[in-house]
Amino acid sequence: MLEILGHLDQSLLALIKDYGFWSYFILGAIVFGETGLVVLPMLPGDSLLFVTGAAAASGAIDIGSIIMVLSFAATLGNLSNFYIGRWVAPHLFKNAHSRWLNPDYLARTHAFYEKHGGKTVILARFIPIVRTYAPFAAGLGTMEAHRFQIYSGVGAVTWVGTMVGAGYLFGDIPLIKGNLSLISLGIIVVTLLPAMIAGLRSSRT
Repeated sequence: MLEILGHLDQSLLALIKDYGFWSYFILGAIVFGETGLVVLPMLPGDSLLFVTGAAAASGAIDIGSIIMVLSFAATLGNLSNFYIGRWVAPHLFKNAHSRWLNPDYLARTHAFYEKHGGKTVILARFIPIVRTYAPFAAGLGTMEAHRFQIYSGVGAVTWVGTMVGAGYLFGDIPLIKGNLSLISLGIIVVTLLPAMIAGLRSSRT
């Protein structure tokens, strides 16, 4: 994984060259896995989208098609994670005396998503790891499904459009193109900072 992330631009171009049309579905599967399977938060998200946009700027892949494919994959991934959380909740939160899986925590999660669910689902898209667990937590908290679907779709299109669009606009600039691997790693670090800072603050309280 570190080798792939360290040379994400080269890995992506090799993928597109080797698989052609099928690379759209492979990239879609990666995005689906990161957003739809709670056990795969380590898959590249923001950096992958940015480098995909840069590849589109060089003509290796069609910008409109890849945005549609990845937006659909991100939306479908969130829905999958949401319904997994909704299915798991009754089985996990049975024991009222459990320290870690107390039904009271489920009630608090439900109250949180009733109040802040929409903006949480959208903003979580831009934070690695959080975007994997947010739809799962929304399902656990039994957020209203129709409402979740709307915000999930808006978040998916916004996230994919922003990150792929940024790569498309700036990825072909010589300075950025020559340092794309470093920039993709930088994107990972920068987007992880909010979660890291929150974790540090939480550990001190």
